[in-house]
Amino acid sequence: MSTIEEEFISTVSHELRTPLTSIRGFSQTLLNSWDRIKDDDKKKFIGIIEEQSNRLIHLVENILSVSKLNAGMQVFKEVDVNNSIRKVLPIIENQYKTHKFVLELMSNLPSAYLDDDKFQQIMTNLIDNAAKYSDCGSTVTIKTEIFENKICITVQDEGVGIKEEDKDKVFKKFSRLENHLTSKTQGNGLGLYITKQLVEKMQGTIDFESFVGKGSSFKVTFPFYNQEEALRCSQIS
Repeated sequence: MSTIEEEFISTVSHELRTPLTSIRGFSQTLLNSWDRIKDDDKKKFIGIIEEQSNRLIHLVENILSVSKLNAGMQVFKEVDVNNSIRKVLPIIENQYKTHKFVLELMSNLPSAYLDDDKFQQIMTNLIDNAAKYSDCGSTVTIKTEIFENKICITVQDEGVGIKEEDKDKVFKKFSRLENHLTSKTQGNGLGLYITKQLVEKMQGTIDFESFVGKGSSFKVTFPFYNQEEALRCSQIS
């Protein structure tokens, strides 16, 4: 087994153990001391179990996504980029109720030939990340436009920003940057790694700009494909 594989297994094992330990601990407390626990504490404990279960589900989904990255299974079809973004947004809005999400979607944006499921995963990761590392009440803006003959999607936040020395770590596997929000949020450092891999598998590019204390802006671009080119890319990916 290679060093990289050993590191992957070790990190995943640690990430799985944390929520599982919490779920087991609070479940045992409820089972063994139900009659002696106040109702408010019961609700609190059950809330923690739910939160950690969601964390576990998200982690497993990300691990499965990593395992599928090299499978080469993509289904290209004509995608209305704006419509796919509108499908994703309500799910994230429900999770971050204090944030403001602004859509600046270009009207009459041409369709792209993409794997729609993977594109929606990309947008989910980027918008969720923008909200996660922004303070309550801040704004996340999602914009679509044509830029240099390509479809361009930008996700901009008003978050903590990324230090210059940390910028080369952003798309690395299991990388989490230290800031005042990191300790308050749950993550495993796979979201942006997966996002970059998915973008590039669909012949796209991803880049970002970030300034400490002012926020970050992630930009994804996809070339226009006709159907013949899209099918060809699907076969060679």
